[in-house]
Amino acid sequence: MRLYSLSVLYKGDAKAVLLKAAYDVSSFSFFQRSSVQEFMTFTSQLIVERSSKGSRASVKEQEYLCHVYVRNDSLAGVVIADSEYPSRVAFTLLEKVLDEFSKQVDRIDWPVGSPDTIQFAGLDGHLSRYQNPREADPMTKVQAELDETKIILHNTMESLLERGEKLDDLVSKSEVLGIQSKAFYKTARKQNSCCAIM
Repeated sequence: MRLYSLSVLYKGDAKAVLLKAAYDVSSFSFFQRSSVQEFMTFTSQLIVERSSKGSRASVKEQEYLCHVYVRNDSLAGVVIADSEYPSRVAFTLLEKVLDEFSKQVDRIDWPVGSPDTIQFAGLDGHLSRYQNPREADPMTKVQAELDETKIILHNTMESLLERGEKLDDLVSKSEVLGIQSKAFYKTARKQNSCCAIM
């Protein structure tokens, strides 16, 4: 799971204006980085231009997902991530960034702003913090822990069932155990299974 780009844009009538952006292109070769960054900027602007105000969307392009959120006040955010990155976490990040941006940057500057003129320093920090969605988002962290616990519990139950089935087979095939011993085992097994369910 990886985030590549986090951008804040203004959706104008004719086109989208890039206000501020942060990129992590370290996974690309050195000679491709500037081209990849330019393409991410182009893609972000295009997606915002084609999205309506008050909308959220995820657009798939090859193995990447572009998550866009355009607010009713024309402020927009775009996250470009790999396809494994959780959409819920991406939209949480966008909402948080746009709220911070709108509080720190005057609305008058949005239509005429550019990355050089807008003073907002939070994007790089958010981009690096949200690289690991488990650590950045408490809900994702709890869900991952629940999934791990469920897998362990499931494996434990399977191993117990296999053991129990083998023991049942041994008891039923046994010639040494008497009828009373087999009846005692079956009764005890039923009692134990009732206790295990509760």
